[in-house]
Amino acid sequence: MDSAATDPKGLIRESYRIEGITGYECRSIFVDWALSLPEGMTAGRAIPALLEQYAADHPGHPMNEVLRGGLDASDDDKPARRGGRAARVPPGT
Repeated sequence: MDSAATDPKGLIRESYRIEGITGYECRSIFVDWALSLPEGMTAGRAIPALLEQYAADHPGHPMNEVLRGGLDASDDDKPARRGGRAARVPPGT
């Protein structure tokens, strides 16, 4: 998968280059990364590619744990919650 699609700003790549980075800092970078994903790309599709690209070469890096946590929490396969009026009124009404 193209790195421009999975890491458009290079945030994940750069996080692996930062010596002594903490889990807290990785989580902050992860949020910024998730917000910068291009339209049509989901975290659930991008994270496995990022782990494949970086995890083996950086064992024990805190970003590995953050990415795996993001993969576990990915809601790509879960139905979206409909709240408010959308939950009460049928579509097209």
